[in-house]
Amino acid sequence: MKKVALFFILLISTVFIYAGDIANYVNLGFSRDSSIFMFGQYGIRGKDTKAYADLYTVNVRKNIFVKDGVMEKVFPDKILPGQDGLGGLLMLLHSASDLVTKYHINHIETGRIVYILVDGDKPKDRLEFRDFDKSTGYVLTLVQEKFGNGKTVRSSFHINLAITDKNNKTRTYTVGNPNYKRKEVQNYRIKQVLFSPNEQSLVIVVEKEILSDTGKNIRYMVETLPLK
Repeated sequence: MKKVALFFILLISTVFIYAGDIANYVNLGFSRDSSIFMFGQYGIRGKDTKAYADLYTVNVRKNIFVKDGVMEKVFPDKILPGQDGLGGLLMLLHSASDLVTKYHINHIETGRIVYILVDGDKPKDRLEFRDFDKSTGYVLTLVQEKFGNGKTVRSSFHINLAITDKNNKTRTYTVGNPNYKRKEVQNYRIKQVLFSPNEQSLVIVVEKEILSDTGKNIRYMVETLPLK
């Protein structure tokens, strides 16, 4: 009976693996002056069960990657039961030691989260919440557009952001590039919203749903916005 149960669990696990894969998002911290943000993602690829990891370093004020700030790698090493690919991200982080040193990245200074999409909750295109520390209200509206279907699908998005302060004064922003169409991405969701450690910038973590030959893959990106 135990062997049958174990086989059933392994079979279900295999089905989920080959139906696509969900990356694990990791906040790797900000620079000393909060001007640079580093994050990563890792997991096991659904199509061949190889570990992968990506590491990104972002200029927060410009909302662009720093020079050599994109590192992506698939590892050939054999993956054993129970492994989740975290080792791949640690290997990349080791390779990125020059960037960590150059920008004084502090892995403990990860900012202050003001919104998070909890696993299992239904994602919303319109988010409204209040930051009680600042007595400020936020409304984020995710606007996305899809072109084509199947393997030809492309999609774009941007976020309309309204911030209302304690004096009832509202500022509006457009975050992201609505004209940039990403290949094979069919859906976007806002995963997290956080303040930089100096509270002068906002980081929005966006989840991408990407079509693949084995199903739907989940990957992450960020949009950053200076508030001062």
